[in-house]
Amino acid sequence: MTTRRHCCEIELPAPPEPVFALLHTPSAIRGWWGAARAVVIPRPGGTWAAAWGDSEDQPDYVTSAVLRVFEPPRRLVFTDFQYLARTGPLPFQADLTTEFIVEPRAGGSCLRVVQDGFPTDPAADAFFAACEVGWRNTFEGIRRYLQLPAGPGPQPASATSSASA
Repeated sequence: MTTRRHCCEIELPAPPEPVFALLHTPSAIRGWWGAARAVVIPRPGGTWAAAWGDSEDQPDYVTSAVLRVFEPPRRLVFTDFQYLARTGPLPFQADLTTEFIVEPRAGGSCLRVVQDGFPTDPAADAFFAACEVGWRNTFEGIRRYLQLPAGPGPQPASATSSASA
C-alpha cells in the first residue's frame, strides 16, 4: 500500500535533555499538548497514551501507541498507533509510525518529527490534513511550554518556591 507522511522540525532554545523529557513526561504532555490526561511508561516496549475531554469516564478522544524505541536524549519511535474517539473509528486502516529526533544545535536543539503510514486513500485525506495542522499547533505548544517561567518539565519544590520568595 502506498503511504504518505508528515515531516516537521523546529529549533528550540533548550538543550536536548529537557526537550526529550517533555516528549515522555505526562505533566509536560498535558502542558504543551493540552491533553487532559497522559500515561507514559518510558522504555522500549512501553506505552504512551493521552486523552482529551472533560470527562475522565467518557473522554472525547484518546491516542495511544507502543513506545518502540526509547533512546534518551535523542530518539523516540511510536508504533501500533490507536486513535479512539467518542464519534467512532477512523474511516480507514493505517499502520502509523511517529519518530521524534532531538539534535543539539547552537543555543538549543532541533526537534524533528516524522509521522509515516497515512494511506493515500481519499478517506484518509481529512485526518492527514488535520495532522498537518496538529503538528504546527503541537510545535507552537512546545515552544510556549519551554518559555514558561518554571521551565520545561516538572520542577523540584525549591525551584518553584524560590520564584515566590
